[in-house]
Amino acid sequence: MAGVSHSALRTVIKDCGGVGLLSTEMLSAKRLPSENPKFSPFVLKSAVETPMSYQMLVSDPADIPKAMEKLHQLGAQAVDINLGCPAPRVRKGGAGSKLSENYDLVQKVVATARRHTELPLSAKIRIGTELNKSKLQDFCRMLADGGLDYLIVHGRLQKEQFCRQPRWDWIRIAKEAVTIPVIANGGIFTVEDARQCLKITGADGLMIGRAAPQKPWLFAEIHHALYGGPTPPPVNRPAIYKRFIDILETTFPQGRQIGRTKEFTHYFCKNYPFGHHLGSKVQNCTTMPEVHEIARAFFMKQEPEPCEAGWPEK
Repeated sequence: MAGVSHSALRTVIKDCGGVGLLSTEMLSAKRLPSENPKFSPFVLKSAVETPMSYQMLVSDPADIPKAMEKLHQLGAQAVDINLGCPAPRVRKGGAGSKLSENYDLVQKVVATARRHTELPLSAKIRIGTELNKSKLQDFCRMLADGGLDYLIVHGRLQKEQFCRQPRWDWIRIAKEAVTIPVIANGGIFTVEDARQCLKITGADGLMIGRAAPQKPWLFAEIHHALYGGPTPPPVNRPAIYKRFIDILETTFPQGRQIGRTKEFTHYFCKNYPFGHHLGSKVQNCTTMPEVHEIARAFFMKQEPEPCEAGWPEK
């Protein structure tokens, strides 16, 4: 979720409620020690963003000690090692799913991370390069034996695209191999998706990725329906969108606001039958005032009453 799971989105999700653990976007272990929390959009956070796990991209165990020291300074409450990202840029650097192909190096990474923090430690994986039950389970056991507190499993092979339905039954296979908690990830866009994923996988919890910027209120809906949480309030989509861009404008460096807005809008516009009109117009924006004008005009056509409530006239 590079460029998406940053402070503005996390704050909006917390506003909506229901989330149990937040996550940063991927953070380079090599670059982490030099990140300034006052200016860097990667480690910028507000007081409401808690509890939060910091997601590390690692290719060299030697980078971990200083990275962990920085995460402790930042107040991290958990640390996640990304072993699943299939992006070519990440793989080229030897991190993400590329790192997971080198078992010896993975063991060193996990062992080094475990030695340098007492925080809850997790890893996120995909189900492998091929459908191989014994290989997947051996890999999961190796990670658990290395000292992980929980494991996050994305139910797709490394080269499978998001258009393919995730293999939730293979998350169950991973779950059966270990005694630590397993969190299921992939293909969860509705309460019913969440219900079915838990039923099929037997997982101890859920991680939501692409649906988070599309439906920041989904966490509250799942919390209510499946875990007995409070009834969520009616969703005011225009107000949520405005809240997101207001946070960007007040907390992010000016040069980072438009890009983050475009990333968020790409997902959020999927809530509307003609949302691509909003998405394409925002993609062409060069200033935040343009975004405000385009978004308000779009929402006034789609749902004028909620828009008036959340986006009052200037």
